[in-house]
Amino acid sequence: MDIDKLDKIHIKDLMIRCIIGLNDWEREKKQDVMINITLYADLSTACQSDNIEDTVDYKNIKQKVVDMAESSSYMLVERLAQRVADICLENPKVQKVKVMIDKTGALRYARSVGVEIVRYQR
Repeated sequence: MDIDKLDKIHIKDLMIRCIIGLNDWEREKKQDVMINITLYADLSTACQSDNIEDTVDYKNIKQKVVDMAESSSYMLVERLAQRVADICLENPKVQKVKVMIDKTGALRYARSVGVEIVRYQR
């Protein structure tokens, strides 16, 4: 299937708390981070079968992301985004993933600073 014609599963506004940032004060206590994930996969079989085995187990992916992120202590939001993408692509049904992470309150006068990455199954 053409990668641009894949179906999408969205995990929206997943709020987690983690240690993230370069400054000393950012390394002391957990901060809020908003994660949005789009999983690209061929869902046509699941649409016909109505069988969980034929689709992407997004609950499992969400839990792995939460567990990893809440126990992490990365300096860069970019690194956190890459780790989220890696977890998503561990599922062989996921052919492509888009990860958006917003770090709320990172800049004065801005609601958040965000990073968006796209990665593909190898």
